[in-house]
Amino acid sequence: MAFDVDGARRVVGRILDDKLEVWRDGAGRTDDVLDETTGKLVPPAPDEELVWDGLGAVMPLGRPAITQPVSGSVVVEPPTTDYQAVLPVDAPVLRRDDMIRVAGSIRPGGPRDPQLVGRWFRVSDEAVGTYSVVRIVRVQVTD
Repeated sequence: MAFDVDGARRVVGRILDDKLEVWRDGAGRTDDVLDETTGKLVPPAPDEELVWDGLGAVMPLGRPAITQPVSGSVVVEPPTTDYQAVLPVDAPVLRRDDMIRVAGSIRPGGPRDPQLVGRWFRVSDEAVGTYSVVRIVRVQVTD
């Protein structure tokens, strides 16, 4: 049975309903200036450039499996700020520390998670996976 790339694109296209922007600080932190009053590095303005905008999806990082705890045991799952961003495979390859902003949604009935609209995420792992029609990166909430 042959793999139907066009069919996969149609199926995946249904979940790519967030309007995303990818911003990159080309010089990284090397051009930041120390603010001696606060002790923090301050980037010069403007310091970032828009490298891509288009449809993608930001969603909580999935768990590998759902299992029931052993009878009588307590399961404690630490809170996480990890999410995954799903981008079309033709989006540029992202780098660690690139920033992704959820600019809006085209999802009928409203965004999958309205609280994510306007939020910024930092790419923490750019090599989670690349598949025939999508690229997945791990991101963390920054604001």
